[in-house]
Amino acid sequence: MKRDYFGTDGVRGPYGGPVINETFAFQLGRAAGRWAGGCGRVVIGRDTRASGESLVRAVAAGLAAAGLEPVSLGVLPTPAVAGAVRSAGAVLGVVVTASHNPAADNGIKFFAGTGIKLTDADEARIEQLLTPPTAVVEGMDAAVCEDTEAVARYIAAACALLPAQALAGWKIVLDTANGATAWTSPVVLRALGAEVVALGDTPDGKNINDGVGSEHPEKLAAKVLATGARLGIAHDGDGDRCILCDEHGEVLDGDEVLALLAVHALGKGALAACTLVVTVQSNLGVDAAVTAAGGRVVRTGVGDRYVIERMLAEGAKLGGESSGHIICAEIAPTGDGLVAALKVLEVMRETGRPLSELRKALVKFPQATRNLKVQQRRELSSCVALTVAIAALETELGSQGRVLVRFSGTEAKLRLLVEGPTESAVRSGIERLATAAMDDLEVV
Repeated sequence: MKRDYFGTDGVRGPYGGPVINETFAFQLGRAAGRWAGGCGRVVIGRDTRASGESLVRAVAAGLAAAGLEPVSLGVLPTPAVAGAVRSAGAVLGVVVTASHNPAADNGIKFFAGTGIKLTDADEARIEQLLTPPTAVVEGMDAAVCEDTEAVARYIAAACALLPAQALAGWKIVLDTANGATAWTSPVVLRALGAEVVALGDTPDGKNINDGVGSEHPEKLAAKVLATGARLGIAHDGDGDRCILCDEHGEVLDGDEVLALLAVHALGKGALAACTLVVTVQSNLGVDAAVTAAGGRVVRTGVGDRYVIERMLAEGAKLGGESSGHIICAEIAPTGDGLVAALKVLEVMRETGRPLSELRKALVKFPQATRNLKVQQRRELSSCVALTVAIAALETELGSQGRVLVRFSGTEAKLRLLVEGPTESAVRSGIERLATAAMDDLEVV
């Protein structure tokens, strides 16, 4: 379903640009309010970007103009807002965030009253209710109630996932990306008894994701080695991702986290529907590991909301993405980086095994990826050289590998992925795809 503004995860772009500005935020809020029925409470959270406050005011004014009652939760991780939608009985939840993007960007994403992200059809309908972006807007100020206890409720719920002082004697390096988890995840880990070595914990509005967080785990790995920590945990700017680092300074991605959680749950007979849901981006080794443990893997399109939709359809309770979105549906309605980390810590406590051993549940197929920044996106079918290269490579790999080429849903990037039987095969394949892409697209 075609949408002009919504991407894989809400509306996103440079702040002050043609989309992410106060006027458009007001219009989007008003359209979403109309879609939601024009009555009821809506909760709004944001990350630590400097542009967040004014965008929250603008989208709140738009929601109020449509008849809704906006309630500001302040700076709060995205999954905490999703949970607050359900606990507050709200008809809608809004998060002003650009997730893992640089501080110059911002965005707006929505949650339905169930705490689950909107469907493509829902977003398309909201776009139909938008006034033209150039329309003159008046009355962009509205009184917004504040809920200052939302952070405390989220922290209390997270602390309850493990026994009191469960992490006493544990040293953990925690990178909160100078983002929304800076005042939640460290509080939870310390309350559970852990000694926390903090990184990315001084947000100033401009440094979110700046060389820290889940997109930049090298500092996390170095700090784990330097301090002798048991593991490292990294979030992205809005806290819905979890990337881990074992005691040897080796980084685990979302696939490894999903595989160890799924295999452990299968061993206890506790994986709902014996099913793990992942995206087409996940390594084929995930399928092999879960199948060998007696489960099955179901794949869906890229985007955690598509994972959640398929989880609901399959009756599954565990799913996620290689990027670090981990959905533990028995606890949270959306991806939650802190919940994912606590679930891994629970497995470590139950088994008495270090993360370096638990990660061996997944033996990855050789994989190569490349992200090409492009001037503009095009229909892949119109990229002749790239289409030919993809077909040829898929024929060569056959059942021993796969090729995935797609445009990012949130950035002007072409994402290339090749898996195959050997490192040399995937390296050669990714170079061929990149060369073909540069024949078809303006790469910057």
